[in-house]
Amino acid sequence: MKKYISAFTCASVLLLLLLVACGSPAQAVTSGNANSAQAGRTPATSLAPTATRSGRTSAALLTPTATRTGRTPVATVAPALTSTAQGLPRPAHVVIVIEENHSFRNVIGSGSAPYLTSLANRGALFTNSVAITHPSQPNYLALFSGSTHGISSDSCPHTFTSANLASELIAAGFSFGGYSEGLPKPGYTGCTKGPYARKHNPWVNFTTVPSRANLPFSRFPNSSHFSSLPTVSFIIPNLNDDMHNGTIRQGDTWLKNHLAAYVQWAETHNSLLIVTWDENDGSPGNQIPTLFVGQMVKTGRYSERINHYTVLRTLEAMYGLPALGNSAHLSPITDCWR
Repeated sequence: MKKYISAFTCASVLLLLLLVACGSPAQAVTSGNANSAQAGRTPATSLAPTATRSGRTSAALLTPTATRTGRTPVATVAPALTSTAQGLPRPAHVVIVIEENHSFRNVIGSGSAPYLTSLANRGALFTNSVAITHPSQPNYLALFSGSTHGISSDSCPHTFTSANLASELIAAGFSFGGYSEGLPKPGYTGCTKGPYARKHNPWVNFTTVPSRANLPFSRFPNSSHFSSLPTVSFIIPNLNDDMHNGTIRQGDTWLKNHLAAYVQWAETHNSLLIVTWDENDGSPGNQIPTLFVGQMVKTGRYSERINHYTVLRTLEAMYGLPALGNSAHLSPITDCWR
């Protein structure tokens, strides 16, 4: 009898061990990288960004692995909407386009700007947006670094060693790229080249921004590679296409031809387009159009008074960056988000 009991006991223990082993599958990885989640970036299998040949930092690549059944799982491409502790969104990508020398009334609703008007109708339009000063260059510096640095002309060149949006993004683990139409080559520091003008390219003035971030617009990714964009990008059309020398219609057409695909992509990929002007046409008040379009934007017209420092402060708050210069005295824009 003891032999039977002993055999039964051993068999029971073996059966229990088999049940435990079969009933305890490996834990699924769902949280991703904690630091990546806090930063608002979508976790992936590999979170280390890789540099492209053009010097840009590409988005982390999600490389699917084969399952035991031989099938390859489908990777989710579109990042989820994320937000900061302040309730602001944290876009995967922001693209900022700066146009030239026109007031709000000249552009929005104008028959010469049908595409810009359509963007205003599908996004957030700020009806009390003003520039900082005249002429162009100090406004670009204000938006990029929180200060005009005492510049009151379009003179060139200038060199600054202070912090700015690009340097703060890079220091925080994000990325930046400045794309200028007509820039002869990456890192070019000349004052002019055909319709390209350095006075509209603020990052080239700062020793704290790597030269590889100073790129020709020809390096801007095409529609199948928007996910490789830096966290924040500036686009500077040349003097013919930014409404400075060319017409409003010419600038509107250029924007449609070159940014419509990005707008469509941004509306489903947690990304944002900002279009603003450096200054108006010299009319009283220096009122300019400013509009936001993207997946996280709540359509409507917004009447609070904003300026270039307000837009900068909003970008800083989105990514948890220190407030630069005059942006520190302002609050970020909070009412236009879903």
